[in-house]
Amino acid sequence: MRYIFDAHLDLSLNALHLNRDLSRELDEVNEKERGMSDLPCRGNAVLTIPEMRKAGAAVCLATVLARWNPKLAPANGFNRADLDYASQEIAGSVAYGQAAYYTYLEESGHLSMIRTKAELETHWDAWVNQIDGSLPVGYILAMEGADPISRPDRADEWFEAGLRVASLTHYGMSAYAGGTGTSAGLTEKGKELLKAFESSGIILDLSHLSDESFRQALDTYSGPVLASHNNCRTLVPGVRQYSDDQIRRIVERKGVIGVSFDAWMLAKGWQRGRSKTDSLPLSAVADHIDYISNLAGSLNHAALGTDLDGGYGNEQTPKEIRRYTDMLLLAAELNSRGYSDTDIDKVFHGNWLTFFKQHLP
Repeated sequence: MRYIFDAHLDLSLNALHLNRDLSRELDEVNEKERGMSDLPCRGNAVLTIPEMRKAGAAVCLATVLARWNPKLAPANGFNRADLDYASQEIAGSVAYGQAAYYTYLEESGHLSMIRTKAELETHWDAWVNQIDGSLPVGYILAMEGADPISRPDRADEWFEAGLRVASLTHYGMSAYAGGTGTSAGLTEKGKELLKAFESSGIILDLSHLSDESFRQALDTYSGPVLASHNNCRTLVPGVRQYSDDQIRRIVERKGVIGVSFDAWMLAKGWQRGRSKTDSLPLSAVADHIDYISNLAGSLNHAALGTDLDGGYGNEQTPKEIRRYTDMLLLAAELNSRGYSDTDIDKVFHGNWLTFFKQHLP
């Protein structure tokens, strides 16, 4: 059995804003959405909790995501009704609502929150020794963009609520840092928040930082760092991906990078709504894993951060990925490149398992 540790899934965002019951079978969810035309991802969902179980996804980082940006609120209109809110307090309330959905999934036996290294070890051992595949998927609570933390001194409150990983920003500018598509650095509040992260024990996710924010964050924050879902700029040009120097800096800090399966991060010139998945093979994912490992000089820093539910479905994934269980095809691709079973296990779960056993409280 091949086990998966996926470092980036937006489960609650999809459930609450797309009205998807993630406790149901994948085919049932997609059948319910047939004929819906509000979004391209309708009827193309890749995952639900039962589908993740079938794939061997023992643990994931499950996000809460809600943005605030003064340029978007409210006189200038909202950019995305499912993401952008008029104040940090509203964004925080939305994020707490998303976290509440995970609690409901825990109560019904679909998920199990992981807060400590001891809980991670116990959960993992139980998963690999289970017989019938009925155990809940373990999740580490993560925050994509820190706007829901309305003030730096509230980082402790979120930590007590279970938050263990957070990034500072998403697309555009947050209250704390310049993100994807900007050239801005950290705000003064952002520097304060990083100190609060260090104090509380929240791990910094470097994903979505602008180049300047990335540099300043590593200079400001001395705690553990990771990149939950990022690819390589040399292979696919664009500011959303990492440069070679950025990858090296993460490796120097003993961080891990989760490779994303989002088509526009895998294919040069991908255009949402126009490009077709039949031109994008799964081998593109392996290319980024290869590149990170070769640049790092070891297999200890490349892993999975699929983002396979990041506001899109299989209309924006490699052509072989129609559903989450197809993830296992990546093992054969890596094996064809000379990766041993031990090497593949490192990528699929081992590197994240090692990282979080070291850095969870």
